[in-house]
Amino acid sequence: MPPSGPRTKPKALNVALPFARGSFTVVYDAEDRPEANQLRRAIQAFGAGNLACVQARLCVDNTADSLLARLYTAEYAGQFDVFLPGIAALHLPLPLGGSSNHFRTDILREVGGWDAYNVTEDADLGLRLARFGYRTGVIASTTYEEAPANLGPWLRQRTRWFKGWMQTWLVHMRQPRRLAADLGPLGFVSFQLIAGGNALAALVHPLFLGSLIYSVASGAPMWRGDSLAVVVLATLYGTSVVIGYLTSALLGWLGLMRRGLLSTAWVLLLTPLHWLLLSLAAWRALYQLIVAPYAWEKTEHGLAKSSRLNAAMTRSLLELERHLTDLERSGSLPAIARRTRDIFSNRQRLPRAAA
Repeated sequence: MPPSGPRTKPKALNVALPFARGSFTVVYDAEDRPEANQLRRAIQAFGAGNLACVQARLCVDNTADSLLARLYTAEYAGQFDVFLPGIAALHLPLPLGGSSNHFRTDILREVGGWDAYNVTEDADLGLRLARFGYRTGVIASTTYEEAPANLGPWLRQRTRWFKGWMQTWLVHMRQPRRLAADLGPLGFVSFQLIAGGNALAALVHPLFLGSLIYSVASGAPMWRGDSLAVVVLATLYGTSVVIGYLTSALLGWLGLMRRGLLSTAWVLLLTPLHWLLLSLAAWRALYQLIVAPYAWEKTEHGLAKSSRLNAAMTRSLLELERHLTDLERSGSLPAIARRTRDIFSNRQRLPRAAA
């Protein structure tokens, strides 16, 4: 990549885009592990509908590493297995996930590629595709990712995401009427809730929550005055907090259920704490938006201590080894299967395959 700024992922993608020769262009992060059938499923989806892009479902693989990784798993399950498929079914603007995006190359060039200055280029590009009149779909294929397990990397990554959402909202809201005309009424409202609403809710949440706690602890009214407006405002805030917690937890629970990971659903009890951490990241993002809007805090990968995929692979290899051994004892093991058994029975290879 040319050494001049900004030093961002979307700039690197724009540098590579002129060299893309295929009809389709796919973006994977280096640590991604997509399912083996993903490219075929993407091609099938493009053939079945008038789509400019299809998004695979992202799933956290190192769930057992920490509480943050478990929260990440629930959040990703709710986002990519419940929320985004619903948004796509309603033909609303789809915020892309940054990885496992499959594009028609000609359309990607038509809309201008990626915004090199946006630190959540995926969200911006998903909205831009919708403004050009194109649809984005979600395919039933998973890409496994590693989530930050410690607070420092988690906070830096979330700061970048919130900053990018703020950038996206500010850029596209420069001409609100034109945006509304491009997206339609439902699309415009959806954009306000997803892009603007998420960041705004995270920013104001600790302020109102602190006021509520102080009011309860001291017995003082949260807002001065006894007018109907004050009562309504207090009621709406309390209701929105409860509904927000419940909605967030419900999405996570549904996603974990679809993933067969309900054994980790207890982590959803920490939703209020998770919201406070998100608020911390949002305020940090607002500060960076002012002083360092294009700074890209990279997330280090390759640190995972656990992997559901590797554990499942090891179990499958051991089960295959036992099955082939049983066939050999019964005298019904073909020669080629015997050779396969000999490969899998090499005990030195199993731990290496699972590493």
